[in-house]
Amino acid sequence: MAELQGEKQAEQQFDIIVIGSGPGGYVGAIRASQLGLKTAVVEKDKTFGGTCLNVGCIPSKALLASSEAYHAALHDLESHGVKVSKVELDLPTMQARKDKVVKTNTEGITFLFKKNKITSFNGFGKILGNGKVEVKSADGSTQILTAKSVIIATGSVPVELPFLKYDEKRILSNTGALALSQVPKKMIVVGGGVIGLELGSVWQRLGSEVTVIEYTNKLGGTTDQDCMNVLKKALEKEGMKFLLSTKVTGSKVLSDGVEVTYEALADGKTTTSKADVVLVATGRKPFTAGLGCEELGIQKDPQGRILVDAHFQSSLPGIYAIGDVITGPMLAHKAEDEGVALAELLAGKAGHVNYNTVPGVIYTHPEVANVGLTEDQCKEKGLEVNVGKFPFMANGRARAQGFSEGFVKIIADKKTDKIIGAHMVGPSVSELIHEVIVCMEFGGSSEDLARSFHAHPTLSEVVREAALAVEKRARQM
Repeated sequence: MAELQGEKQAEQQFDIIVIGSGPGGYVGAIRASQLGLKTAVVEKDKTFGGTCLNVGCIPSKALLASSEAYHAALHDLESHGVKVSKVELDLPTMQARKDKVVKTNTEGITFLFKKNKITSFNGFGKILGNGKVEVKSADGSTQILTAKSVIIATGSVPVELPFLKYDEKRILSNTGALALSQVPKKMIVVGGGVIGLELGSVWQRLGSEVTVIEYTNKLGGTTDQDCMNVLKKALEKEGMKFLLSTKVTGSKVLSDGVEVTYEALADGKTTTSKADVVLVATGRKPFTAGLGCEELGIQKDPQGRILVDAHFQSSLPGIYAIGDVITGPMLAHKAEDEGVALAELLAGKAGHVNYNTVPGVIYTHPEVANVGLTEDQCKEKGLEVNVGKFPFMANGRARAQGFSEGFVKIIADKKTDKIIGAHMVGPSVSELIHEVIVCMEFGGSSEDLARSFHAHPTLSEVVREAALAVEKRARQM
């Protein structure tokens, strides 16, 4: 990384300065450099990668994989004829493996920056206007960078509740929940979204008694509720408890845990429960503090997101924003595509993001994956659709693997047969969803997918059968 020394240095000039090195920032910077633009990245943390690589997507998937392996050794291997005489949890080794995965990924970005001749600065970036960015390092020294274009890609931070302030010991954000040194006997998860369900399921499998408290009457927000019902039953079978339509109203940190008070919305009944730790997973908010947005008059919406035009430009010419700081789902792959599209636009090319095909995944066991509209959303829009649904239970490969929960659902326009949505729950659906996405990108129909070869026996045959079921001609039921 470039060293920041002294208070007064000559300004360094670039074509593009990216503030933030998360998925949107680092991918956008790489694309900009590939297109011949002199690019700099400013990162406030010690390592690159943002939330996703350091305390989000990557470490959570490492722990999910490890906890699933532990659970399989305890409960599943014997049915395959594999007998394990003694299974022990070595949490320090599991956490060390997770940390190694994170380190490898973040170091990979450092390598990519060097390979693509991107200049990196370690410090907090503040936009001064007129293409100038001040970088303040940890030792207090500053340096001024200038560029034709400045991209804000600073991501998001967890929403903190006033009565559940993070201390990362008893009251946890995703950061603390990924770094526990021992398995809590009891864990309360506030929020039944992606983060709460994924991390809650990790500690449930490792031996914790997990209770999820959700304010609404359903899990997963706008996710297809047929899928969420399958996931809920699977998690309940493993011992996870759910309190839906329930509002958390207070907490008290004790020497040996946390007391949480909550209220049932149906009858107003108040209950107090104690847990070793509480994971607060009630959403995330854009991180724009200290960037200079207010001083420069950069406009935001009521949710604190930076308002941008179709080319990602803010209300201040030359200042752009992508990823979690603008409207849309807070997803790493959405930020990546916006970073690439913006880099191409700034290089004079035709950058574009198709927001109709942004997938969503919950990496639990079973997994949940979706793209496009749900049936409920189609009804709200007044769209007439045909729906095809096929279960993994009827799939030979799923039965051979010993995991046949769930289904694939495909939604197609009734008149044109064009696929406008797909919703899956089951084994490896985080991978299977992408063949539907590719089909949608080409404006494909359910018939296009139904007529495409799928090797037998594979899990992907369930996708084809669901496409066939749109016209009520599934063959394996």
